[in-house]
Amino acid sequence: MATKKSGGTVKNGRDSNPRYLGIKLYAGEKAQSGSIIVRQEGLNTLPGKNTDIGKDYTIYATTEGTVKFSTKRKKGFNGKTKVKNIVNVE
Repeated sequence: MATKKSGGTVKNGRDSNPRYLGIKLYAGEKAQSGSIIVRQEGLNTLPGKNTDIGKDYTIYATTEGTVKFSTKRKKGFNGKTKVKNIVNVE
């Protein structure tokens, strides 16, 4: 016999794991070859010089150097210009 009456059930008693997105190496920091610079959802930051992009849009360094961020005007498919962030390793 239970000494307490059991509580009811809930429909929303779940939670997903955290994503850990964002900038991992900031401007001026040293990057090794293969080190992750930005983890992102979609293509918010574009890869520049000495960087490459993974299948989940993760930007990583291809050579050793210093991280540098810059902006560039890019024309979209609809003809409008947008300012995009670009990450380089120099």
